[in-house]
Amino acid sequence: MGFLQRRSFRFGVPFLVMIVGGSFGLQKFTELRYEYRSRKRVSKEEADAYGVKMKDPKEVTLDSEFEKMEKIDYDTWEQVRGPRPWEADNKLYEEAKQRAANINRT
Repeated sequence: MGFLQRRSFRFGVPFLVMIVGGSFGLQKFTELRYEYRSRKRVSKEEADAYGVKMKDPKEVTLDSEFEKMEKIDYDTWEQVRGPRPWEADNKLYEEAKQRAANINRT
């Protein structure tokens, strides 16, 4: 039996390549984790300078988001296919968009 035909070579070498290659691949992912951890958060003033409207962190809480979710009526929702880029005007989508806007106003 030739060297390349041995079972230990056919199955052992690919296994070792996957183990060593996987460790290098995982190293890149963990490197990203620690690289972005040290970055500081953006303040509200900096976000306003870029034109991004940022809510006050005290304004958005788990309770306030839960109250928003409670107001949504899940029993009468309607599944409507969104418009495709090649469709000039989709009347069903426009009607559903108007209904959703009216529901959100109330």
